[in-house]
Amino acid sequence: MQPLRVGLIGLGTVGSGVARVLTEHPERMTHRAGRVIDLVRVAVRDISKPREISLSADLLTDDPMAVAGDPNVDVVVELIGGQSPAKEVVVTALESGKDVVTANKALLCAEGAELFARARDLGRCIAFEAAIAGGIPVVHVLGQSLAGNQVTAIEAILNGTSNFILSEMLGRGESYGDAVRKAQALGYAEADPAMDVDGTDAAQKLCLLTQLAFGTRVTPEAFPLQGIDTLDLTDLQYADELGYAVKLLATAKLVDGQLEMHTQPTLIRHARPLAQVDGPYNMVALTGDAVGPTWLSGQGAGQMPTASAVLSDLIDVAIGRAHSTFSRLDLWDERPPIPVQPAEDIYRRYYLRFPVEDRPHVIADITAILGNHAISLASVIQHEAPELDDTTDTGTPIVPLVIMTHRTREGQIRDATAELNQLESIRQPWVCMPVSD
Repeated sequence: MQPLRVGLIGLGTVGSGVARVLTEHPERMTHRAGRVIDLVRVAVRDISKPREISLSADLLTDDPMAVAGDPNVDVVVELIGGQSPAKEVVVTALESGKDVVTANKALLCAEGAELFARARDLGRCIAFEAAIAGGIPVVHVLGQSLAGNQVTAIEAILNGTSNFILSEMLGRGESYGDAVRKAQALGYAEADPAMDVDGTDAAQKLCLLTQLAFGTRVTPEAFPLQGIDTLDLTDLQYADELGYAVKLLATAKLVDGQLEMHTQPTLIRHARPLAQVDGPYNMVALTGDAVGPTWLSGQGAGQMPTASAVLSDLIDVAIGRAHSTFSRLDLWDERPPIPVQPAEDIYRRYYLRFPVEDRPHVIADITAILGNHAISLASVIQHEAPELDDTTDTGTPIVPLVIMTHRTREGQIRDATAELNQLESIRQPWVCMPVSD
């Protein structure tokens, strides 16, 4: 068979890992693909920049569009990230008769519908295993292994940076800021980790999973989104005392013909597999109507785990499996989409922590407001505060009051919030997190 000629656009962390395997282990790739996979063009931002991998100068260009349109390239690997010029690169590659492999979740979340349809019309494919969970083969599982199922629920830890930060905070008693700096020093977080810690990265990945599993196109603006950047070590410790771990959990599940969706820091019982995933690891829990619950776990980011997924997609393109899988995915399903459940109707339990003045009637005021909104309490924790001698200290101490609710609707919590914010005995900010039992 003719070699599969690869044009690589982007030689950053992941791109360097892909190039290293292609150039240092060609026999492995040939054996797995049944044909030579040959790296023939590489687009970089700065040709003169020193790199950790040595490539022939003849391969390099600073023009990504030249690679995307090169007639001597069969498949383009897009690893530059962002929406522009990445979209232009992908469109040019498809219109030039090439397949595309990408790890660009932001692009596919925003422009996937158009790009997938264009690829289908042109008889090409877009392979994107690396865009969702790094080295975890969730696209393969949804497209092939669980093809006989209707997925009914997805619960996933999809951001290794956030998971590492939360693990360090609780495990080592570190503040949020210290844990972020450690993640940056170890290469788990970017210099600007905003998209990781504010939940955007995980939400974009959830959108792609939702389209794969349910055939519904959705954007992060359609469901509740909250990051870990407002969490305090105190909340992780209280959750642990109550028998829970806090994880940035991305959820999409069928509830009465609608999709309940949210990406938020969530309390998960210690006994559940999702609660036991620590450090920079991811887990995707899928429930199918035939197979039941399944779990996929591994490194969801980093150079070689993500490169592994890209290389897997290249092999699938080489042997023709990528086209077969792409044609079966629910990326252009003409059935009516499953509607996303209004956030106010989400029905679950909640963890509340209030910094309150330690004086009479405070608990009564708070529970009265919750009761007026039909929010039932499952437990209340207020650790004993030190006694103060009024002759030496007339200040009112501030103590944490932690409440776990029974199942209630998000709308009831939101209505109660407006009234709770008016109580002078509650110091701002106070914390509200959902609970996944």
